[in-house]
Amino acid sequence: MATDDQKPSMNEANDKDPFNNNSYGTLVDTPYRPINLPVLNVEEFNEHVIRSYEDGTAEKGLGADLAVARSLIPAGTAQLRDFSYIAPEIPEFIPENCTGCMECVTECPDTAILGKVLSEPELNEKLDSLIESDDDREMFDKQWSVTRKYYDGPKKKGKEGGRFAILIDPSKCKGCAECVTVCDDLALEMVPKTEGLIDKIRKSHRFFKNFGPTDESYVNDNLLIDMMLKEKTLLYVGGAGSCAGCGEGTALRMLCAATGAKFDDQWGIIAATGCNTVYTSTYPYNPYLVPWTNSLFENAPADAMGVRARWDQMGWQDKPLWCIGGDGAMFDIGFQSLSRLLASGMNVKVFVLDTQVYSNTGGQASTSTFTGQNTKMSVHGKVIGGKQEARKEIAQIAMMHPRTYVAQTTCAHTNHFYKAVLGALEFDGPAVINCYTTCQPEHGVADNMAADQARLAVDSRAFPLLVFDPRKGNTIKKKLSLQGNPAMKDEWWTNPKSGEVVDFIDFCRSEGRFGKHFDKEGNPSELILQANEERLANWQTLQELAGLI
Repeated sequence: MATDDQKPSMNEANDKDPFNNNSYGTLVDTPYRPINLPVLNVEEFNEHVIRSYEDGTAEKGLGADLAVARSLIPAGTAQLRDFSYIAPEIPEFIPENCTGCMECVTECPDTAILGKVLSEPELNEKLDSLIESDDDREMFDKQWSVTRKYYDGPKKKGKEGGRFAILIDPSKCKGCAECVTVCDDLALEMVPKTEGLIDKIRKSHRFFKNFGPTDESYVNDNLLIDMMLKEKTLLYVGGAGSCAGCGEGTALRMLCAATGAKFDDQWGIIAATGCNTVYTSTYPYNPYLVPWTNSLFENAPADAMGVRARWDQMGWQDKPLWCIGGDGAMFDIGFQSLSRLLASGMNVKVFVLDTQVYSNTGGQASTSTFTGQNTKMSVHGKVIGGKQEARKEIAQIAMMHPRTYVAQTTCAHTNHFYKAVLGALEFDGPAVINCYTTCQPEHGVADNMAADQARLAVDSRAFPLLVFDPRKGNTIKKKLSLQGNPAMKDEWWTNPKSGEVVDFIDFCRSEGRFGKHFDKEGNPSELILQANEERLANWQTLQELAGLI
């Protein structure tokens, strides 16, 4: 242990500040055991390395240097990545239908849709100064909608009306159509890509970026879904190599937005090996604008404890640290490390991307896997119908640790998600957020259905929402809230439109991973009936703990 006179001063620490995104950085650096990392300007990296990957000369032309040996990637390099060639369609904005709800901006897993609000006079001024062609000016002016939320509301209060626009970044869009699915106002539709359309969208996107940030006087801080209107929240720049419509991508973007809203870019990430590290660190592309490191599959929480201890020693107690991993890393091989972190009481926040499989290994079963699910290591065959065990509940286990904040949430429940994350950040101790994240290939779900499936997981009691806050009282009943779940005091929720009860069997019908459990008439297997009872029992346990039954 270093003595006080050996510890670096804040000035010395800031000289090695890993939050400087213009150079290579590291999450831990000490003056008495130097790491001697190479420093490379981001612009130089982009010109020297990324251009070589884009023109195809990197494999044979780039030398092996110390930066590559240390697996270092500067912040935000993935914003230079181009996915415009991978999908035949792209969303088109229909301004007259838009209400400014921000659902499409929030749920996009690739930061391919950006929202912005400007006062009408400021918009006209920028249109006049930045756009020379009358045709371009007219085209771009039409893309800024007049909504009740941003225009009529402020007008009634004596302010200038705000014009709202969303722009699609064609280089980031993978054509998943998630934005179209979540838009209830029919303000987006998928259209075929043509050369003329893509040129028009690219031109509009360039104009959009030159218009500067949103006028924050139009952002209502009480409406958490407006969070991504602020540029400081866009710390996940897109360009990650995740699958089209990836449920994890949306979760990471929203996590970055919520943390960035309170702490700008003054925080860091420890990530456990998994899908999330593969698609966010495919060299030379990195979508994060905050310091980030990838640890081993099984010891990310232990790594986070070391970083937290060092940051506290350097006087950085106020900088949040997120430890991110999938259900394999946190439920299974890394569970002991997670438990030790929670028992330590250290101020580290854990975010679990719960796909119910090891997605990185092609769908291997984990203890998060639902009963009856078809996965690797639990293949549905003639004798055994998929996973036989009941799902492990990480939320209940985490709740039993000393003074730990716990939440289960989904990206489809936007307010619940943001409140859960902000509550974890405000809590002065360990926190666990378990987030339902649809994995399209392994769940057998269409690319555009991540939000719908997450919502159905909650409605069917497959994945109940909860927040367990130790600050709320001295009993589990006072600490545990199930708000956000439909029909909280009932066994199952009844859909008011159809009048039908929604249960776990309905959830299983909607996904390919349970497909073999239904016969030609749609009747469920005995194992799925048992799984339905197991999900109900889990829900009743939570109801009892929360004092609802």
